[in-house]
Amino acid sequence: MAKGMFKALFWVFAATAFAMAEVARGHKLPCYFVFGDSAFDNGNNNNLKTLAKVNYSPYGIGFPRGATGRFSDGHNIPDFIAKLAGFSDSIPPFTGASPKQAHIGLNYASGGGGIREETSQHLGERISFKKQIKNHQKMIKRANVSPEKLKKCLYTINIGSNDYLNNYFMPAQYTTNQMFTYDQYADSLIRRYRTYLKKLYALGARKVAVFGLSKLGCTPRMIASHGSGLGCATEVNKAVVPFNENLKALVKEFNRHYPNAKFTFVDLFSGQNLAALGFRVADKSCCTVEPGQELCAANKPVCKLRTQYVFWDKVHSTEAINNVVANAAFAGLNAFPYSIALLAML
Repeated sequence: MAKGMFKALFWVFAATAFAMAEVARGHKLPCYFVFGDSAFDNGNNNNLKTLAKVNYSPYGIGFPRGATGRFSDGHNIPDFIAKLAGFSDSIPPFTGASPKQAHIGLNYASGGGGIREETSQHLGERISFKKQIKNHQKMIKRANVSPEKLKKCLYTINIGSNDYLNNYFMPAQYTTNQMFTYDQYADSLIRRYRTYLKKLYALGARKVAVFGLSKLGCTPRMIASHGSGLGCATEVNKAVVPFNENLKALVKEFNRHYPNAKFTFVDLFSGQNLAALGFRVADKSCCTVEPGQELCAANKPVCKLRTQYVFWDKVHSTEAINNVVANAAFAGLNAFPYSIALLAML
């Protein structure tokens, strides 16, 4: 009974997202800008000297253009949001784009990117959140995008996971674990986050959806390294909690104190009853991952039922989960105080 009710509820929200998408199309967004890490990256790392690079098969196995650099088997969350918001195609990566594209939107996200500059440095080159904003500033200036237009655009940000996975919980390579408690580290990250959001606001951002961190301890990688292979790494999930709480508070701060700011927080930690939505495997990767690695091995077998898997590789989600998250955020199931659909219409 409960399972059937949850499925019915999800489809109600899916229908709501579709209806709101139709309304949003009537209030056409002029542009959409994307910032973040590998969850949102759609090709910016392809030409970087980095281990965080996925422009090879089986990545993109379910994407029309194949392996584009998306850390998934198919579309990522910004792809689905762009479609729901009425864009005819996905927002292209910043790398290789002409300044003219800034009038429609650009994706600046980078696999390995973090709030802290040193985050993921052991992987090689990456574009930090600070550098992504600098790239945005350069592009809108070169394209001469008007301030009034920029205030009407949508902005989505997913950043911070690497500051834990590829920094704090790698004490052999980074010192933050010895320098900060969980609360102190979250405070330090949010202080930097505030600075970067202020910069984006100064550059015209008014409609901003910031994504919180998911239960990072439940990724296959952290289950193996910090959960003894037996289940979610409790301490990793515990460390993420103050970050999310502080990020929620930061959203409220901007909405209260910055004129015309319409910021919203997307909750990825609380989650949904994924089993009720047909997801059967939540602790293993769908693709083949070699021992000690976290990304898919090139041209190796993948699971038969991709739509039943939460994780594509040891860290990144499948297209099926990305679709669920995007629709929920758009309809407002996991976003507050605004749904992304409402941001598009305001």
